Amino acid sequence: MLPSVGSQDSHLGTRPKSCCGRSMGPRSHHFSLVFSVSSLGLLFLFSLFPECLGAEGKLAHKLFRDLFANYTSALRPVADTDQTLNVTLEVTLSQIIDMDERNQVLTLYLWIRQEWTDAYLRWDPNAYGGLDAIRIPSSLVWRPDIVLYNKADTQPPASASTNVVLRHDGAVRWDAPAITRSSCRVDVSAFPFDAQRCGLTFGSWTHGGHQLDVRPRGTAASLADFVENVEWRVLGMPARRRVLTYGCCSEPYPDVTFTLLLRRRAAAYVCNLLLPCVLISLLAPLAFHLPADSGEKVSLGVTVLLALTVFQLLLAESMPPAESVPLIGKYYMATMTMVTFSTALTILIMNLHYCGPSARPVPAWARALLLGRLARGLCVRERGEPCGQSRSPESPPSPQPPDGGARPPAVPCREPQCLCRQEALLRHVSTIANTFHSHRAAQRCHEDWKRLARVMDRFFLGIFFSMALVMSLLVLVQAL
Repeated sequence: MLPSVGSQDSHLGTRPKSCCGRSMGPRSHHFSLVFSVSSLGLLFLFSLFPECLGAEGKLAHKLFRDLFANYTSALRPVADTDQTLNVTLEVTLSQIIDMDERNQVLTLYLWIRQEWTDAYLRWDPNAYGGLDAIRIPSSLVWRPDIVLYNKADTQPPASASTNVVLRHDGAVRWDAPAITRSSCRVDVSAFPFDAQRCGLTFGSWTHGGHQLDVRPRGTAASLADFVENVEWRVLGMPARRRVLTYGCCSEPYPDVTFTLLLRRRAAAYVCNLLLPCVLISLLAPLAFHLPADSGEKVSLGVTVLLALTVFQLLLAESMPPAESVPLIGKYYMATMTMVTFSTALTILIMNLHYCGPSARPVPAWARALLLGRLARGLCVRERGEPCGQSRSPESPPSPQPPDGGARPPAVPCREPQCLCRQEALLRHVSTIANTFHSHRAAQRCHEDWKRLARVMDRFFLGIFFSMALVMSLLVLVQAL
């Protein structure tokens, strides 16, 4: 700017000319004078501006030297040693970093604000140019030894190297970020629809309640800057102050506990673990609907049992060891037990289906109850028979003795060529007839056993399908 001012001063003695070589008029000469005067004024202001900027910095340095001339950060900043120092604690939850369910450790990212009054750091703002607040390193002032009681980290606690805001009335505000690892008892009895309560207890490590009193600011921690977690939904973080007396000391120790209320987002577990098990459990009772002649009834039950075993192993890997069995684990165990019983019943029903001609007839009570009433109720009918009506149970005819089939006529026949005189032929015909009746009775007995097997298949199909449906609904209702 100095060369421009000089150039403007040199132009004052000569008449400026235009770009075309012609001399400028009086109006142009007046404009040049105004521009020169304004440039000199700006130069004068800029020469004074560093003094204005440095005044506040000099006052801050002077205030700092005056405050910390005889100050020590080793003792409590109270005028009377019997006076209790009040510390206000405020916590802001920023992020849930990790929930280690197997080791029961919760890792959080918090913003912790502590406020107290330092009796030795006060000044009159009027004596320092209206300066009412300064920011200095936190290591220079006394800080309360407030720590996390249920800390689960092996490293010693490290204080964040952040500044504190010091006001003229002695109020000190210390904002520090912290990554905390706290112990949390995880209850997985309702997994994956569980809710957890994890407490974070803050308090002084060495000062009793008569020396330092800790109180929360507000009734809960702030969630304004919380970053949503993909696995957990935060329901709240209420704060509670307690005053406890420990066995080592007689004086009370106040603390503040922030309880983090969490609920698991179960959508991923429902899709990956629960829904396949529900579909498999509904598939298992269909083994009773499969025809016995297909030879795949037992194979279907064993395949379903193996599939459930694989899902059970996947669930065991993702679950922490606990005393109580989780809800999804109970559902898997109940489903596997149901499939095991259904496979065993399928084997017994197949034995009934393949009863040969040498088997005993169906008992009378089974005929009346199973082949009669139960068959009509379950619509188990013969081919061409309408539903609701069943063939009346008949007792199988008993075979006749071979010598009782043909009796000689009361009046002796006089014809020499009559068939009644062919006793050998009559005996053969009677034997054939009795064999046919015996075979027909055995076939009817075999058909009765096969029909009884179909009735039992239909009955257990309804029972096990209802059980699988009810268990699945009871578990899925928990997700609503």
